[in-house]
Amino acid sequence: MHLLRHHATPFPPLQKLVLVACLLASASNSHAAGNASNNRWVSDSLHTYVRSGPTDGYRIVGTLVSGQKVTLLQTSGDYSQVRGETGSAVWIANRDLQDVPGQAERLPQFEQQVAELSAELAGINDTWKTRVQGMQETLNSRKTLIDELQTARSTLDSELSQTNSELRELQAQLGEENQQVLMRYMAYGGGIAGAGLLAGLILPTMLRVRRKRNDQWV
Repeated sequence: MHLLRHHATPFPPLQKLVLVACLLASASNSHAAGNASNNRWVSDSLHTYVRSGPTDGYRIVGTLVSGQKVTLLQTSGDYSQVRGETGSAVWIANRDLQDVPGQAERLPQFEQQVAELSAELAGINDTWKTRVQGMQETLNSRKTLIDELQTARSTLDSELSQTNSELRELQAQLGEENQQVLMRYMAYGGGIAGAGLLAGLILPTMLRVRRKRNDQWV
């Protein structure tokens, strides 16, 4: 059997870890549910030796690469027999196996999910920007209409105030004219009454004078 040299998986950049950290728990569960029951992966964080039998007493026959996918053949105590890419069956400690893919395999999927989420968020952001712009335009139109209505109301209030002032002046003039007309009527009526009284006093006198003259002629 050929020995498999351990290759260290490069540690993901910090910013990638920040982006995908929120996806790790759900992604791990979904991977575990979707994978076949016999699929296992070598732990990412250690140098993994494999043995020829299911105990620490068996000799080391090689190593497996961190994150490497293997097929579980059987389990005996603290060890499991797995088959690697070379097709050879070897024994590995159970603690060195995990039932979800390693970081090296999951990272591209996480990056794709992050890209999809970023695109979706960008689309949502653009949609909201369009909506906000539309609402802002509507608000500006309504504000302009309100300003125009307020200006028109101010103009009408000014015209109404001026009309009320003119109406008061006309009412005052009308009152003065009514008083003048009343005074004229009173003076005219007084003149007629005086003339009638004078006529009532003069006519009898004139009639008596004419009778005397007529009597004298006779």
